[in-house]
Amino acid sequence: MRHKKLISSVIILTAIVAVSIVGVWSLAPGIIEPKMNSVTPHASYLISDKAKTLHESLIIGDWHSDSVLWERDLASRSNRGHVDIPRLQQGNVALQMFTTVTKSPKGQNYQSNSSDAGDNITLLAMAQGWPLRTWNSLTERALYQAEKLHRLTKVHPNTAQLILNQKDLTQLLARRQQGEKTVGVLIGTEGSHALDGDLDNIQRLYDAGFRMMSLHHFFDNRLGGSLHGESGSGLSDFGQQAVDKMLQLGIMIDVSHSAAQVVEDLLARHQITLIVSHTGVYGHCASHRNFSDALMQKIATAGGIIGIGYWDGAVCDATPENIVRALRYAIDLVGADHVALGSDFDGSTETPFDTSELSVLTHFMLEANFSEKEIRQVMGENMASYLAKHLPKAQ
Repeated sequence: MRHKKLISSVIILTAIVAVSIVGVWSLAPGIIEPKMNSVTPHASYLISDKAKTLHESLIIGDWHSDSVLWERDLASRSNRGHVDIPRLQQGNVALQMFTTVTKSPKGQNYQSNSSDAGDNITLLAMAQGWPLRTWNSLTERALYQAEKLHRLTKVHPNTAQLILNQKDLTQLLARRQQGEKTVGVLIGTEGSHALDGDLDNIQRLYDAGFRMMSLHHFFDNRLGGSLHGESGSGLSDFGQQAVDKMLQLGIMIDVSHSAAQVVEDLLARHQITLIVSHTGVYGHCASHRNFSDALMQKIATAGGIIGIGYWDGAVCDATPENIVRALRYAIDLVGADHVALGSDFDGSTETPFDTSELSVLTHFMLEANFSEKEIRQVMGENMASYLAKHLPKAQ
């Protein structure tokens, strides 16, 4: 009898725990994300008719959004975060790079973080009910986030198209030219710690659709120093091997969070064009998050592209007007051919607008006397041109 009571108690306790876990998984995303990805409260932006007309004629692209870190349906319009397909369509966005965050140190800051610090993403993965395989593997976390995008583009082919090669890009732009609002979806990493120290995982990630790899995030890793790490070191031997393999496959290199010495080493050792996917420029915003003007000029001289972000760590005063000032500063520094958008939407950031409101940038660029050519380049033509050159050719 006692055994039966014990078994019944265990069953009841197990059921309670199971229900509690399901409850956490159901409720946690809606509680956590609104605090992490917010839009500064504002009245509706007044957009001129000229800006509206021009905006609808643009090819628009964004180099950096962390939306797949969060558990919500990107096919449906959400009242939280910054990005989903309906809002991308409303903002007339043609190309969106989605980046996979796999590790974030506790106490994260722009100055110095230890690679041994506790990890925030492990707890987030558990709270959001990610598969067990993701709890102890950074590679699996990247792959899981990519799987969301594969499902999105498979289930909703009329609104989202996966871009893996030059042919895909050409098809997407042709669809846009014909008036379709299809969004081109690209996949990248937020840091190459996602390799879990194994060069063979580069091929795994490539096969899963990754076409851009950031070398670092907020801490040093086996590839070398982070801009926010402890060592300030350059590219390691392992990092050299990793970059060689990435380039061999046709994976684009993002150095947004890499130490300056890593960037210098890459430019010295390779005939390479680099992406700074989400950033500001130090001369405009003296933040430790931003590279020096001189280093940005070196990146641009080598053919690289610089995506200007929308949050205070990148532009200091995160208003539409000041983002436009950051874009102007970057154009004057490196030339209009090398400047693009790099929002860092859904990257635990507060921004002055979400992606549906992008016409506010077009409006204020016109107000600031940007030429139409400059606006077209910055808003997305530079990104499309870069992808056309550096995406792999179709097999």
